[in-house]
Amino acid sequence: QVQLVESGGGLVQAGGSLRLSCAASGSIFSINGMGWFRQAPGKQRELVAFAAITSDGSTNYADSVKGRFTISRDNAKNTVYLQMNSLKPEDTAVYYCAADARGVVNWGQGTQVTVSS
Repeated sequence: QVQLVESGGGLVQAGGSLRLSCAASGSIFSINGMGWFRQAPGKQRELVAFAAITSDGSTNYADSVKGRFTISRDNAKNTVYLQMNSLKPEDTAVYYCAADARGVVNWGQGTQVTVSS
């Protein structure tokens, strides 16, 4: 089992930036990849960004955040980050960290991001 603890959410004005952090613990050796999803009120949870825990560290992003958000990881700290720039009101959501551990998805508790116009 993998435990995930997120931090870094908050309230920001449109055009501003935030950085989310997600620290993993537990069976970290089983993690194949880590990333971020978000869920806005009344909407389904959607992928924001995901990074494979491989030597090439391949990443993929939702089209809506490409060029504005960057996912990165610090393997020594078992932590993944999401740098969010040029935030828009439509980015408002609860952001969840996720870890794929041998096909089982583990979720964090979520952190609220609110972007005011």
